[in-house]
Amino acid sequence: MSRRRLLGGSAAAVGTGLLSSCGTGSGDDAPLSFWNFYSPAPQQDPNLVAQSDWFATAIRRWNSANPRQIEPVYMTGDQMNQRMPVAFASGDGPDIFLISPGDYLRYANGGVLQDLAPHMEQEAIDDYFPQALATRRNGDGIYGLPMEQEPLALFYDPDLLESAGISQGDLPADWEQLLDLGARLSTGNQTGLVLDVDPGYYQNFTFYPWLWQTGGDVIDPGSQAPIFDADGPRAALDLYGRAIASGATPRTRPANGDIVGAFSSQFAAFWQTGVWDVQNLLLNAPDKSFGVMPLPPPPGGEKVTALGGWAWCVNARGRDPEAAARFVVSVLGSMDEQSIAHNAAWNSPTIKGNMPARASVDAALDAENAFDDERYRVFREDILPTGRAEPRFPPVVYKAVSDALQAVQLAGADPAEEAERAQASLEGYLETYRGGSLI
Repeated sequence: MSRRRLLGGSAAAVGTGLLSSCGTGSGDDAPLSFWNFYSPAPQQDPNLVAQSDWFATAIRRWNSANPRQIEPVYMTGDQMNQRMPVAFASGDGPDIFLISPGDYLRYANGGVLQDLAPHMEQEAIDDYFPQALATRRNGDGIYGLPMEQEPLALFYDPDLLESAGISQGDLPADWEQLLDLGARLSTGNQTGLVLDVDPGYYQNFTFYPWLWQTGGDVIDPGSQAPIFDADGPRAALDLYGRAIASGATPRTRPANGDIVGAFSSQFAAFWQTGVWDVQNLLLNAPDKSFGVMPLPPPPGGEKVTALGGWAWCVNARGRDPEAAARFVVSVLGSMDEQSIAHNAAWNSPTIKGNMPARASVDAALDAENAFDDERYRVFREDILPTGRAEPRFPPVVYKAVSDALQAVQLAGADPAEEAERAQASLEGYLETYRGGSLI
């Protein structure tokens, strides 16, 4: 299941207000529920089975050594987006669950995330790359442990480019060259540049790097004030508007959004997506050549990408938050050799193919030559160092940016007017916002 699909339904989920009534507080000895979208595997796809087995192995090891048992509960990403806020609001939230940065404040502001830091060694905390842990922290508290980092990049089809007389040396160096090439390569059923067009957390996630490349932002990290009505955000919105208006980017993605089908049929030349699609293409189109490059910046701008990734969290009002926290830390946040090896296995190309969130795990994978594939080397050496954590904006902030994007991209609205409109919405919301910092 792709990250895009998993994040797609978050915007419609219930806000933080309902979370105030959470709390099972039960002292029973029933197994702790672990809501996730990996295990038990719902089908026999070998890769999905490998991911499911990774979760099952972690749970089996814990259950064999501890009286408080863990029980995995599988559901799709859409089901989790719909059911989890309702479950928390009714006081029946899962004991352990997965969330993305975009959902963090929904639960952190509701007071339902257990602090995992007291269960961790300082060496293990320091082992996390700062950008991987930044959006799961509040002061010294750690309220979620990431199992991966997912940087965004530009994938391209070298065969299609070569057939159009474009060599690897002619890859776009900035926005203008990218739009020019995208428009030139968009003919018939062929698309030059695929950007996301569907409203949702995922589209915002893909928009942030283009915004950050301008030096702009949604919220100033220092003052926590909105700064969206500025030259940078206007330029990034304009990029999205021009991509559609010039014909470089289609209003619907080719091959129903499947990069494997699109590249295999030469329906797309460039496609903005994340590291997870390296493994997707290698497994499902092993004979298809493809390349990966950093997102080109605006003329004179700097390369920046966004880093997504899923984290394990513990319900502070669940049946046994202490035991749940010990389980999560033992699997993801321990300096124990077994923990490091298990994290390395998850991020290796044989299971998930993401960038690791911890230095020791990165070293273990490097020692195994896990990054030998040239596409993974580009991600690790050229793209990951330019990464910035996906923001943990609450739903109202997300929606203001999303509305501006959609208006400019699909309705031909003026970027300056939409930036001003979004700014006003953000200012109104933040006047009364009380909660964790917006980073």
